[in-house]
Amino acid sequence: MSPPDRAEEFVFLLARHERLLGAYVMTMVPHPQDADDILQEAKVVMWRNFAKFETGTNFGAWARKVAFHQVLAYRKRKHRDRLDFSEDFLRTVSEEVEQSAERLEQREKVLHECVAKLPADHRDALHLRYQEGLSLEDMASRLERTVGALYRLLSRVRHVLHECVTKNLHNSENEAV
Repeated sequence: MSPPDRAEEFVFLLARHERLLGAYVMTMVPHPQDADDILQEAKVVMWRNFAKFETGTNFGAWARKVAFHQVLAYRKRKHRDRLDFSEDFLRTVSEEVEQSAERLEQREKVLHECVAKLPADHRDALHLRYQEGLSLEDMASRLERTVGALYRLLSRVRHVLHECVTKNLHNSENEAV
């Protein structure tokens, strides 16, 4: 993969995982400003070491590991703080977040599979509402439907997606056992 493609891959993966990575760091650091600083440092370290990241493996897990080490480095620098968590506590939190992240990633994957099974007009309505952020009124005008009809459609689609995700997650849990 050429360097520009690799840079694009890094930006794409980081953008996809940034919100959860920020929440992860916030669970281990008492002050939001410190968490922001640690997150920025972690991003720099990730970029510098991205050549070591193996494409196709779990970027989220790799990024959390980098962030965890940045939290430990922060703790060493800021040892004077009174509100300081033990390293054992941080490791426990890290493990809990890792398990939660894996469940969220699985849910997201199943949700995308369920959305792909929807009829095109239902996918279009979801796209307009949740990706473009259109109001029901704007959607009604664009799709030439009533607000009430769109409200009912989106309600049915959300219900179908909930059922699909629940069923597929249940099936995958049973297969794992």
